[in-house]
Amino acid sequence: MESALQSRIQLTMTELEKSYDLDLSELKQQVELKHEDEAFDHALHTSLNQVAMDQPDYTFAAARFYLKKLYEQAELQRGVKAYSGFHDLLHTLTEKGIYSKALLETYSKAEIDHLEAIIVPERDHSFTFIGLFLLSDRYLARDHEKQVWELPQERWLVIAMALMQQEPAEKRIELVKEAYWALSNLYMTVATPTLANAGKSYGQLSSCFIDTVSDSLDGIYLNNWDTARLSKDGGGIGVYFGKVRALGSDIKGFKETSSGVIPWIRLLNDTAVSVDQLGQRQGAVAVYLDIFHKDIMTGFLDLKTNNGDERRKAHDIFTGVSIPDHFMRTLEETDETGRSIGEWSVFCPHQVKTFMGWKDESGNALGLEDFYDETDHLAFTEKYKEACGHPMLPRKTYRAMDIMKRIMIAQLETGTPYMFYRDEVNRSNPNKKALGRTSIYCSNLCTEIAQNMSASEITDEYVAEDGSIVIVRKPGEFVVCNLSSINLASAYKDDVIERTAAIQMRMLDNVIDLNTLSVGQAQETNKKYRAVGLGTFGWHHVLAVNHIHWESEEAVAFADELYERISYAAIQASATLAEEKGAYPAFSGSEWESGLFFERRGYKSERWNKLKQKTAKSGIRNGWLMAVAPNSSTAKIAGSTDGIDPIYALEYAEEKKNFKLKVTPPDLTHHTYPYYNRARHELDQLWSIRQNAARQRHVDQGISFNLYVRHDIHARDLLHLHMEAWRQGLKTTYYVRSTSQGEIEECESCHS
Repeated sequence: MESALQSRIQLTMTELEKSYDLDLSELKQQVELKHEDEAFDHALHTSLNQVAMDQPDYTFAAARFYLKKLYEQAELQRGVKAYSGFHDLLHTLTEKGIYSKALLETYSKAEIDHLEAIIVPERDHSFTFIGLFLLSDRYLARDHEKQVWELPQERWLVIAMALMQQEPAEKRIELVKEAYWALSNLYMTVATPTLANAGKSYGQLSSCFIDTVSDSLDGIYLNNWDTARLSKDGGGIGVYFGKVRALGSDIKGFKETSSGVIPWIRLLNDTAVSVDQLGQRQGAVAVYLDIFHKDIMTGFLDLKTNNGDERRKAHDIFTGVSIPDHFMRTLEETDETGRSIGEWSVFCPHQVKTFMGWKDESGNALGLEDFYDETDHLAFTEKYKEACGHPMLPRKTYRAMDIMKRIMIAQLETGTPYMFYRDEVNRSNPNKKALGRTSIYCSNLCTEIAQNMSASEITDEYVAEDGSIVIVRKPGEFVVCNLSSINLASAYKDDVIERTAAIQMRMLDNVIDLNTLSVGQAQETNKKYRAVGLGTFGWHHVLAVNHIHWESEEAVAFADELYERISYAAIQASATLAEEKGAYPAFSGSEWESGLFFERRGYKSERWNKLKQKTAKSGIRNGWLMAVAPNSSTAKIAGSTDGIDPIYALEYAEEKKNFKLKVTPPDLTHHTYPYYNRARHELDQLWSIRQNAARQRHVDQGISFNLYVRHDIHARDLLHLHMEAWRQGLKTTYYVRSTSQGEIEECESCHS
């Protein structure tokens, strides 16, 4: 006799057969032969094993079986039917210390009951298996025994309630509904820290942080301390070491006593390993150095490689190189045979300041790293030539191409260093402080953040009246970014990009006020600039469903059109928020106020001119608005493709620490197959660069952009890709992913 459980499974399979073109008759017969406690697992694993290029919709069958099991687990804990008793859920998990008390303090029982009624359980049926598994495994609220209590639609609603809790009471509920609409329809995702921690009593909400290390023992160890605290809370961190003196430099007049940057980077590496992120994964840190820093060729480019002295390695951090235009132009210098002959000198930043005597308006010493080239004001190039011409300034000179070869060898072995084109970044910065003077020295862990930076420093230390020793720090600009991304395929198909961006920008802006960061200068910088990073994922997905080939002019034009549309929506939303809540504190003097931001990008149409006038009059709420992050985990949750990346293959195994699952591209049919049938390592990367250049014009920060190459690529071909990326105006490139590399462990925080 068929059990009640088997009956429910049979009903589920009937629904699936109607919803998707699946034949589950054999599975139905097999389920009837199983014992009750085996039926679910059997149905789940059978459907998972059926996922293939010719049967992609089996992922939805597997998701529905997994969903049934998830419902039963939650019902067992809560003692009520799934998606009922929402107020009791909030109350119980608040008492258990899982949810923040603020939810019950902000929303009345009547409001909570009203919000429970907007939950649409059927939207759970939109999940693929891997999306539902990731959401359940990493983000749904569980008790201290790891038992699941919260269900997917409740996670979306709790995030919406948490992010809108400080909105005015008269419109708060409507804003919660709008946020829930965007999240539950998978038109958008929030960043991993927000997805995991919003509404809970622990963890912070921001994704990315960047610090500048000053050339002092205090600065180095304070950075290490700050990194440890932020890493503990789940942030991905970028660190700029370009101001720290090089190997063999002097200390307090004693010659050749400095150990350079390598030992300090190794110390940071140990911190990243030792201080894990919320007990889930080790910290993730990227370190950047200028290509004109003397330590670039004496250890930095070999930090992650497997050759050389292990005592000078740091295998657990990621590296990035800050590159001026002048270096790239030097690579172009050749003799009559076409051989590269350009020479490049590297310096110790401390010695540059000592010998050159450059000062700012306040009398502070400046180094090469403090200048960049504008289009018509080549400040860095002029200062670099001055330094090369100084007879007493120590330097080491290499053939520029030899440095570039070392970079490319490291990239093919390890995927890094990242490339950070510092002049383009600073030229495009809407919050630059002075023409020709660097405001941004490096990017973050995933190369999509570009905001003003400066080092913090200790200015005083004294004993207070109560005997406490007080250390006074002058805060620098410690970069913070808060991320969220649009699901391109679904938002474009349903024509809701503008509506989605409007609520996203409000959610992102609210993260700034709700977040409590453990590093004071990060908190202050966050409020000074109110920077956010609205991004996207599902680029290959949206191309495929719109029948656009990756390697085509049509794809380049579509990138230009689509990202201009998103940029306009983001700026419009932020300007509207400024009318309501005020502009960010550092707005005065910015290119948002002067209108230069719009002029630099060629925004001259009538609608753009109106928006330009609006921002000049009322200001803008956020100093930076857009950043395109890698979006791996949350893109999978939303059932789309990673970031702006092409697919890995038409059929492959997605493998992480606790699962290995068969995966096919989203919406794979005979209609979309021709647009998916060339995987990432088969595509001409020049087309990818051109697409990214088109979208970069509209993104005020950066883009996590990978280059995919074969392991046997010729050096001249990889060099050509880098040169083309620079010539096309890209601000950064992320990993160089070779077919010979294994899986690279990435930061989860930026995968918004």
